[in-house]
Amino acid sequence: MSDPAHPSPISGNPVRDLPLPAPEPAGFTHHWVDADGVRLHAVEGGRPDRPAVVLLAGFPQTWWAWRKVMPALADQFHVIAVDLPGQGHSARPDISYDTHTAAAHVHAAVTALGVPKYWLAAHDIGAWVAFSLALKYPSRLHGLALLDAGIPGITLPDAIPTDPEQAWKTWHFAFHLVPDLPETLLTGREREYVDWFLKAKSLSPGTFDDAELEQYAASVAAPGGLRASLAYYRDAAKSARLNHEALAQQRLDIPVLGISSSHGSVPDMGASLRPWAEHATGTVVPDAGHFIPDEQPDAVAAALTAFITGHDDD
Repeated sequence: MSDPAHPSPISGNPVRDLPLPAPEPAGFTHHWVDADGVRLHAVEGGRPDRPAVVLLAGFPQTWWAWRKVMPALADQFHVIAVDLPGQGHSARPDISYDTHTAAAHVHAAVTALGVPKYWLAAHDIGAWVAFSLALKYPSRLHGLALLDAGIPGITLPDAIPTDPEQAWKTWHFAFHLVPDLPETLLTGREREYVDWFLKAKSLSPGTFDDAELEQYAASVAAPGGLRASLAYYRDAAKSARLNHEALAQQRLDIPVLGISSSHGSVPDMGASLRPWAEHATGTVVPDAGHFIPDEQPDAVAAALTAFITGHDDD
């Protein structure tokens, strides 16, 4: 584990100049760990004597997406929020960003923090990585919670709808796949792009203040940030193939919770996951859009707590 103020590079470009959010949740500390050759950033707090809960965020966010949920979990659990490779204050190495590769680095980071087994909760692209991690390391997970995400090759549609009422939710999947064009159009305009995503996909446009928008935009605009963000989409076909190969051997047999929202992208996460998981259940958070942890953090914390405590004898 390195000094948080001076993370040393292992692979890629650890983001040293991106300001850390201030203040971070009370009782939490920043770490940079060697995650199988890639320097990843994690924020850790809560009770180390209690079950560990690992949190992953998606595009265009960072670990900070969980800031309102983390204190509510900290009274009962050991809480760790991890920036994915290419996200937040983690390195942005020139590697494959398929979800199985990313999952291996995330799991290595959690292991480096001394956690042998854990619960995993993840949103958006973080959920892509979490699903693959559960396929790769099922014996190291107590259970898995996935929030409002279509999983590549599993529940993510192959085609983008042309109905304007639906297309705005998924149009960017195709855009991000186009070589070079997104970089040409978005470089220098990361703030405007992030602003659209966070406001358009929230039920309330006032969910995110200017400081939060700036924080997330700075992460995407940092050296290598846009490239890494797009890479998860550009490697989604590989992620889908690896997911299918793993599921050909076995379905998920750990407890799985799908968390949807009243105005999100996937109406019933639980139902979408049941063909692939032996023990999948679902819940719907009211009065929220896509960014459920930001919009309804108390409801998310309550759902995760009930899920974990309801399976604490498994």
